[in-house]
Amino acid sequence: MREAALSLAYQPLISILMPVYNPPESFLRAAIESVLDQVYLRWELCITDDVSDVNTHTILNEYANRDPRIKVVFRSENGQIAAASNSALDQATGEFIALLDHDDVLAPEALYEVASLLNHHPDADMIYSDEDKLDSQGQRIHPFFKPDWCPDSFLSRMYTCHLGVYRRRIVNQIGGFRLGYEGSQDYDLVLRLTEQTERIFHIPKVLYHWRSHANSMAGLFSAKPYADAAAQRALTEACQRRQEPIERIETHPDRPGVYVLRYTITEYKPVSIIIPTRNLGTVLDRCLHSLFTKTTYPNYEVILIDNGSNEIDTLSIIAQWEQKEPERLKCYSLDIPFNYSQINNLAVTEASGNYLLFLNNDVEIIAPDWIEAMVEQAQRPSIGAVGGLLFYPDDTVQHAGVVLGVGGVAGHSHRYFPSDDWGYVSQLISVNNYSAVTAACMMCRRSVFEQVGGFDETLAVAFNDVDLCLKMQQVGCRNVCLPHVQLYHHESRSRGLEDTPEKRHRFQQEQDILQQRWGEQLQQDPCYSPHLSLDREDYSIRF
Repeated sequence: MREAALSLAYQPLISILMPVYNPPESFLRAAIESVLDQVYLRWELCITDDVSDVNTHTILNEYANRDPRIKVVFRSENGQIAAASNSALDQATGEFIALLDHDDVLAPEALYEVASLLNHHPDADMIYSDEDKLDSQGQRIHPFFKPDWCPDSFLSRMYTCHLGVYRRRIVNQIGGFRLGYEGSQDYDLVLRLTEQTERIFHIPKVLYHWRSHANSMAGLFSAKPYADAAAQRALTEACQRRQEPIERIETHPDRPGVYVLRYTITEYKPVSIIIPTRNLGTVLDRCLHSLFTKTTYPNYEVILIDNGSNEIDTLSIIAQWEQKEPERLKCYSLDIPFNYSQINNLAVTEASGNYLLFLNNDVEIIAPDWIEAMVEQAQRPSIGAVGGLLFYPDDTVQHAGVVLGVGGVAGHSHRYFPSDDWGYVSQLISVNNYSAVTAACMMCRRSVFEQVGGFDETLAVAFNDVDLCLKMQQVGCRNVCLPHVQLYHHESRSRGLEDTPEKRHRFQQEQDILQQRWGEQLQQDPCYSPHLSLDREDYSIRF
């Protein structure tokens, strides 16, 4: 790598900013030595000391005298981390800045990987890498293998974090680090920076090692509660700047640093809930009872498509619900061989809502404000499909977003995890972008559904929801899964299992269609790390 670095056509100067305030000597030396060990040589280390003790000053002067690329400024008064970071930024002359905490460590190839990416993408304005942590023994633990840039995931948690590299011109343009956001100054910076550019790149390699100890952000976010307040203020202001105001921010009592943004609903437009059904009257009755008794959204209709029910009890239950809810429930018969896509496309022609909510007949509503939560997201022009967190009756996860490539085409995120599990690096308790969500509970704007041509009717049973979501992604809409939209799901009760030669043949045909149409994306889901398994749905490491 050192030899390759010397032959790179483009060798930008990278300014590493390191604010310092009384770190343990061994940690400080390790941080600086990790910069000196970089195989890419065009760097400068811009250190600002925020009035540390004499021993720290001695160490910093020692290193400044050792290498001219190390610059040190000693502040005359303590200004905390945002002010100290700005003082370091003032020293920087590089085209890019990288951020390094005074007790963390860079991998020796970190800047080489950044420079290598910039030779392929010289227009990049922001680059981030994967990361892990160092325990008290210096052992590497807890690797975090990240997705590519997912803007809505970022609004729920500062997942890009380290290593973060940013174009200095833009950082200066937006005013650098803002005072008053200490502890979340990096989060606030990146929220503002990503409003100025979409040229954001991810290096899927562990290039940064956090030092995990009691007083570090890596060790315990709640050790610095002011950071949580600053993050919430930064998020609120970001949404105001983007003209997507939020009503409130929900936090997890045991997981500081994870935020669920609840957007203000600008208009309670009608929602059409579309439910295909066939027989199994008790299952349908439970679904409709939970829907009509728990739902608090004021403006919805239910479009029930009866796909050839012939059980007397089922027909009686449908008739009873038509009597109970004559204003909100409409039932249409469509006695054709089961074709999920065709049934739902027909239902849309009968629906009057601005929002379409596709729902299985074997679900039960848990969260009363489930529709409000979905409308909050679906009203945003940038959003395509909105999904929820579905549980099996035994309170394990059935669906928490769809990951492409798992099992060959697609699989459900975190399947069989306990319902109270946080998931992979808080994935189950945060809002996240996924390439697809299940149509067992999926909302979208009617306009975007029609724009992409609705469900593909050649996909009669499987993967029609995945295909629809990918078409929405293709026209520039992002798909999200919401942890606070919660339902029970008795999966595949109506249509049964893939347990006959005919069904298995049809399933294989539909899988082939997806692979031919979306093959490249199925090989690497941008919302999932290439280092995580495609054989399992548990976010385990790929071997």
